Amino acid sequence: MGTPTMSPVSTQDPCAVSVPPTIPTSSSAGMTSMFSLYLCNTTLIKHYIYTGKLNGTNGGKYMNGLQSDAIAFLLVCLLIVAENAVVLIAIWKNKKFHIPMYYLLGNLTLSDLLAGLTYMINIITSGANTLKLTPLLYFLREGCVFIMLAASIVSLLAIAIERHVTMVRMKPYQGHKQGRMFALIGASWVLSVFLGILPVLGWNCIGQLEKCSTVFPLYAKSYILFCITVFSAVLLSIVVLYVRIFRIVKSNTQRLATVPKRKGLYRKSQKYMALLKTVTIVLGVFIACWLPLFVLFLLDFSCPVKNKSCNVLFKADYFMGLAVFNSLLNPIIYTLTSRDMRKAILRLLCHRCLLTADGRMKKFGLAFLDFSTTKTDATSHRPEGMETTVSSGNLPSTIKVIYPRISKI
Repeated sequence: MGTPTMSPVSTQDPCAVSVPPTIPTSSSAGMTSMFSLYLCNTTLIKHYIYTGKLNGTNGGKYMNGLQSDAIAFLLVCLLIVAENAVVLIAIWKNKKFHIPMYYLLGNLTLSDLLAGLTYMINIITSGANTLKLTPLLYFLREGCVFIMLAASIVSLLAIAIERHVTMVRMKPYQGHKQGRMFALIGASWVLSVFLGILPVLGWNCIGQLEKCSTVFPLYAKSYILFCITVFSAVLLSIVVLYVRIFRIVKSNTQRLATVPKRKGLYRKSQKYMALLKTVTIVLGVFIACWLPLFVLFLLDFSCPVKNKSCNVLFKADYFMGLAVFNSLLNPIIYTLTSRDMRKAILRLLCHRCLLTADGRMKKFGLAFLDFSTTKTDATSHRPEGMETTVSSGNLPSTIKVIYPRISKI
C-alpha cells in the first residue's frame, strides 16, 4: 500500500488559506481566514498585479529606491512638520492663546503636523518597500494618512462651525463655555479615525479583485466613493458656512452705513474687505488642493481596472501630494494672518533680530498676510490676545463693531 501524499497546504502558512468570495460576518472561521490573509505578502502582490501597478512602465517605481519626486515630497513633508510644530509651540507657550478658537486652530495644526509625518512615513515605505508589506501593514500605512488628512479637513469644518456660531449668537469666546469647542475637536477625530479604520475592519476588496481600486489596490471602490461623498459634504458645508459668515458681515456693515454720524465707517469697510480676502483665500486654497484628488477618486471609481484611458490613476502620488501640500498652507492662512500669532512666532524664532527694542515687529514683507484690523481697531474694545481670524481675522472685534450692544445680550 502506497504512502499517502501530503497536502500542499500547510497549517502554518497563512497565505494558503482560501477566502470565500464574500466576507462572512457571523462565522469566526471566516474571520480567521480573512485575518490570515492580512498577514500574507503575496495577497498584496496579487492585487498590485491585477490592477496593473506592476505592469510595464508602471512597475518601475516598485523595483528601485526613492525617485526624485519622492525626495521632493519628503522635503515638503519636513517643512510641514517643522512649520506646524512652531505654531503649536507658540500656542502652547502663550497663555493669551488659551481660548477656544486657538484650541481649534491648534487642533488643525496638530492634524496637519501628523499628516506631514504620516505621509513622510508613507513615502519611505513606498516604492520597492511596498512589495515587502503585508496587507495589514498596508492598511496601517494608508489608513494613518487617511486619518490625518481627514482630521485636517474636518478641523477646517470645525473652525467654520465655530466662526458661524460666534457670528450668529454674537457671543465670542466666553471662557466658561468651552463644551462646544471640545465637542468639535472630539467629533473631528472620531469621524477621522472611523473613516481610516474601515478598510482594516473589512471594507476592502481582498478576495474580490474585480471590486478593487486602481489607486489603492486593496481598497474597495465602494469605500473610495464613500470617502468622496463624506469629503465633498465637508467641503460643501465649509463653503456654505463661510458664505453665510460673509453675508452676515456684509449686511450688518451696510446697515451701519445708514446710521447717521457713525464714526469709523472707513475702518469697518476695511474689515469687510479683509474678511472678503480671507474667505476667498481659505476657500480657494482648500478647493485648489483637494478638488483634483476628489476628481481622481471619482475617476478611479468609474474607470474599469487596466483601462488604458485611465492611466492618470497611476500618477495618484502627485494628486495626494497636492492634498498634503494644503497642510503646509493651512498655518499661513489660519494663524500667520493673525498679528498676535505672527508676533508670537517671531518672538519664538528670533526675538532680537525681528523685533525692535520697544517690542514691535520690524517690517519684512508680510503685508500680504496682514488681513487683521488696523492698529487703532486692534487695541480698542478688546483684551489682549482676542485677535483671531475668520479662521484668521479678528471676529471678536468685528462682532463688537457690527453689534455694538453685544455686551447687553
